[in-house]
Amino acid sequence: MSKRNSQANKAAARERLRQERERQAKKDKVRRQLTVAGTAVVVLAIAGGIGYGIMQANKPGHWEAVAEQSDVTAPKNTAGENGTTVSIGKDSAKKTLELYEDSRCPVCATFEQAVGETVEKDVAAGKYKIRYVGATFIDDATNGEGSKNALSALGAALNVSPDAFLAYKSALYSAEFHPKENDDKFAKDSYLLQVADSVPALKGNEEFKKNVEDGTFDAWAMKMSATFTKSGVKGTPTLRMDGKNVTAEGSDNAPMTVLEFTTAIDKALGG
Repeated sequence: MSKRNSQANKAAARERLRQERERQAKKDKVRRQLTVAGTAVVVLAIAGGIGYGIMQANKPGHWEAVAEQSDVTAPKNTAGENGTTVSIGKDSAKKTLELYEDSRCPVCATFEQAVGETVEKDVAAGKYKIRYVGATFIDDATNGEGSKNALSALGAALNVSPDAFLAYKSALYSAEFHPKENDDKFAKDSYLLQVADSVPALKGNEEFKKNVEDGTFDAWAMKMSATFTKSGVKGTPTLRMDGKNVTAEGSDNAPMTVLEFTTAIDKALGG
């Protein structure tokens, strides 16, 4: 091989090596670009997922949302702003017994089972009227929904009639249907309708059923709950007349027997 050919071959080899290096460099550059782009996509996806999760976590639930509604559908047989004044009894009754209750409250159930019938008889006789104020604080304490849902269903019963409301309230607190405090049965519409079947005015009542299932009075229930909160009452059951608590004699607690109740009410009526 001539010297000339040897030099030419070497030059050609060097050129091939240079071209191969350039091709490899281009491949490496493209690979790096794809890696960076892929990482960015993953980061964006993770960030988007976290952002969506935060957004969903901060998104108000159903009851929080309806609590903010300005357009409130109130049941019939109510008065006042947003229909939160529920007054039942004869117009001739001179005084009003304010009754503060939470549907899930076990002490309220004890009170209603012992004294509820006496209250209804007194109201029917015109001895006094009652003003019902519903609370939902047990839901807040247990992260539940039963107090709110039952209050909405009570609104559906009140929409039928005051008598249906009283009968349904009595059924909800009855030994047969009232659940333990840690059992959020009232959160289920099906259970509330099951209880309603024990009330003649509500059994088979399609309008009542629709209002319960559609949550027609959910926003009203939250406005009613806000009324309880603003009242300053700290627990249930609480009874008030003329701005003063009606309690068992010698106690700060609500009267829990017919005798205690009658004694306390007669005193309040005479005061």
